[in-house]
Amino acid sequence: MNLRIEKLKELFRENNVDGMIVENPKNIKYLTNLDDDGILIINKSENVFITYSMFIEDVNNKITLDDEIIVAEYSNLNEQDYFDFFDDCNRVYFEENYITYSKYNEMIRKFRIKEAVESNNIIEKLREIKDDEEIENVEKACNITDECFLFLQDYIKVGMTEKQVATKILEFFLENGADGLAFDTIVASGKNTSIPHSKPTDKVIEEGDAVLIDFGAKVNGYSSDMTRTFFMGDVSEENAKLYDLVLYAQKNALEKMINNADANLIAKGVENIFNANNFTLIHALGHGVGLDIHEKPIISTRRKEFLKENMIVTDEPGIYIPGKIGIRIEDTVLINNMSQTVLTKSNKNLMII
Repeated sequence: MNLRIEKLKELFRENNVDGMIVENPKNIKYLTNLDDDGILIINKSENVFITYSMFIEDVNNKITLDDEIIVAEYSNLNEQDYFDFFDDCNRVYFEENYITYSKYNEMIRKFRIKEAVESNNIIEKLREIKDDEEIENVEKACNITDECFLFLQDYIKVGMTEKQVATKILEFFLENGADGLAFDTIVASGKNTSIPHSKPTDKVIEEGDAVLIDFGAKVNGYSSDMTRTFFMGDVSEENAKLYDLVLYAQKNALEKMINNADANLIAKGVENIFNANNFTLIHALGHGVGLDIHEKPIISTRRKEFLKENMIVTDEPGIYIPGKIGIRIEDTVLINNMSQTVLTKSNKNLMII
């Protein structure tokens, strides 16, 4: 039995909906474990993955009887086949945040849908709570990321460029069991660290520089996300105090990340710590991690969210002084009932290399 599709169909029944057209590749991956191009049709009696002939062999090799999915080729379907998919369905969900308006109109015409209903991110909400398999994949991605950071502590030297370090991270991931990068790696040094989403440049890493690395591996489609900031050769007393402040705020938030915790209040707690020291929390404190590197929930002072057991989220406060320095410390965290498990275990105490 495909438990994820069954959970989705339970929600269909609760909302008086008869079927759904799933086009977002990440949602298809979640429901089927397929990452080939195509769309997933879910109706009252069957689940059909429609794909191109070039992917048929790969899809058939992955699908088992327990998946409860029929595979069809676009080239073998005629106009009547599309009509038949939802012939006995009155209300059909579509992914309003994924498809364009023109795609919506084409969908209504092609499938002759009686009433199209916005899904309101119904699958994304299911994805917020991870099952054992998903947790295991994220843990593997986090372990590889930790191993990479341990390697980087010996690898990085004054005189290297940010781009060199970023390239080495990808190489390490591919050589140590990852599918690749979870997102574009951030390697920033010196004043570039004050740009929260700085891209690696040809800047040379210098003695006394702060170095901020935000990176993550991807394993079986699932991501890790970790940021560490450290110093090359030496650190000023002022920057050491700034680092300790960010670390204090990060740990303070981490302790509160448990089942049913108010994410908004956790973020406000960090904001209050920063404000008391004349700094500002300029971005969200954290976000969900899974098939997408940024998923729900969003942990922010501007959103009301509650953490739930088996969510995987980040905890990433940062302070940025334009043109001078930025410090961010980030972990990937599994929410438990009365506690939390930090999945990225790399050292985050003040580090000079």
